Amino acid sequence: MQELASILVILLNKNATVITEPESIAPYLEGTEGLDHFKNKHRSILAVVKATCIDDIKNILDCANDLATDSKLQFTIYPISSGKNWGYGTSQPATTDSNSVVLDLSNLTNIEFDEELGLITLEPGVTQKQLSNFLINLGDKYMVPVTGAGPDCSIVGNALERGYGITPYTDHFAAVTAVEGFWANGDTYRSSIAELDQTSENIVNKSYKWGVGPYLDGLFTQSNFGIVSKLTIRLAQKKPDFSSFFIQIPNDELLEEVVPLIREILNTYEGIVGSINLLDKRRLLSMFAENPNGSNTHKVMSEQQVKELAKKLNSPSWTVIGSIYGSVGVVAAVKKEIKQIFKTIPSKSIFSNSPIIKIANNIFNLMPSKWINFHPFLKQTSEQLASFELGKEIMLGKPNRVALKLAYWRHQDIARFNGSYTHPSRDKCGLLWYAPLVPMKPNAMRNFVNFIRETCPKYNIEPFITFTNLRHDCVDSTIPIVFDATNADAVQDAHNCLKELVENGLKQGYVPYRLNIDQQQYLLDNKKPFWQTVNQLKDVLDPNKILSPGRYNPN
Repeated sequence: MQELASILVILLNKNATVITEPESIAPYLEGTEGLDHFKNKHRSILAVVKATCIDDIKNILDCANDLATDSKLQFTIYPISSGKNWGYGTSQPATTDSNSVVLDLSNLTNIEFDEELGLITLEPGVTQKQLSNFLINLGDKYMVPVTGAGPDCSIVGNALERGYGITPYTDHFAAVTAVEGFWANGDTYRSSIAELDQTSENIVNKSYKWGVGPYLDGLFTQSNFGIVSKLTIRLAQKKPDFSSFFIQIPNDELLEEVVPLIREILNTYEGIVGSINLLDKRRLLSMFAENPNGSNTHKVMSEQQVKELAKKLNSPSWTVIGSIYGSVGVVAAVKKEIKQIFKTIPSKSIFSNSPIIKIANNIFNLMPSKWINFHPFLKQTSEQLASFELGKEIMLGKPNRVALKLAYWRHQDIARFNGSYTHPSRDKCGLLWYAPLVPMKPNAMRNFVNFIRETCPKYNIEPFITFTNLRHDCVDSTIPIVFDATNADAVQDAHNCLKELVENGLKQGYVPYRLNIDQQQYLLDNKKPFWQTVNQLKDVLDPNKILSPGRYNPN
């Protein structure tokens, strides 16, 4: 190992930092997934290379390819951006390959911005918070493509995993207009337009997604063909007016009537209304309440507990959450029409720009904090308003940690965090995701709800349900599998629950759009024609198999 470390230092021209000390490597092997406890899938890392410039990417690829035939010094590379891919692998390599070197790109944080066109070019280490601060310093005219993963997570990493959010440009890779990087064989990649353009600005490449000829940018997403060094993203500009909306649906039986209304809104107000989230009662309670089972972490809330919490917090059976962007007149008109649409069923509409919300915030801002904390009702209302405001910030493209609270739902010592939810893996939280695409039809969505509510409790997993309606014809459900990562039985149950959800879900047409690093090993079948084609591409672009073995590539 020491010999390899010395070689890496020399070949990287002493620019990058090479880490080999076990205590310094250990944080890279932490995760929320509990993989060490599940089937004893222990991962190890030979070294970590912290890049300081883009050239380091090229140099380490060349080094790995040069040493590929040396049985003593050969190694594979696993690149990460911020290493905070919570629930899908965090910063851990995809396989238990013992000669893996993690390439940490978190120090690559350069930003280039064409403010006139709203096109921003980012290196992999740029986080939501860093981009937010950059845009605020320029006048705060544009929105960060935020996610619930938190301010310290990479913009590039999320786009390459084909993540999405609730701001106007919902599909984050769809907003990517240009990719630069290196194939695993060390060759440089730029689009065909970039290669044809003889100007230094390269503006047309950054403004036109598809290029000329075969579209290759997409090969860098959910794959192990290459490493991205720069990504250009089209940012959404802030509109003159904005309002978020919360539609409370009192009865669970109304789900089938709610779905067509959401579809109507997304169809009619495309480009004005962003994506729409539909949350069930338990998922909403996880945002505002503490786990009533306390330190008894491996236990599902009883129906009586849910009923009592819902009554205390005035939580409905379903909550529709969305946002309206546009001119003052457009927002007012769409707000009025959304109210009318939901008047066809029993419901209550709340809008973030309504006078009652503004008045309530003003009143609580004037109250001494000791008054609020002394009275349970005032404290509860104050906390709900605060969460409401944080949710509104997310919709306006301002990153925060409000959604990270979910990962701590079953933490044995939740009280000590006091709202500071910053690093789920370091804090020993257990989190996995089941994220299937579901047909956006009322009966299919009801069947899915029943499937989740029947399956999760069998494994002592809380059946939290969120539907994210990306378009009028496309819905993804994110089911967080939250567990006590320090409890071996809970870890086993969490993985068995996920496995049953996936296997039985596929039989019903519920196909995950994204898989964690363990699922990628057993669920993808290299005998299928699609993955045979993927392996043919891999043979050309990575002939020595040095890049991210097992990452979306069942070899």
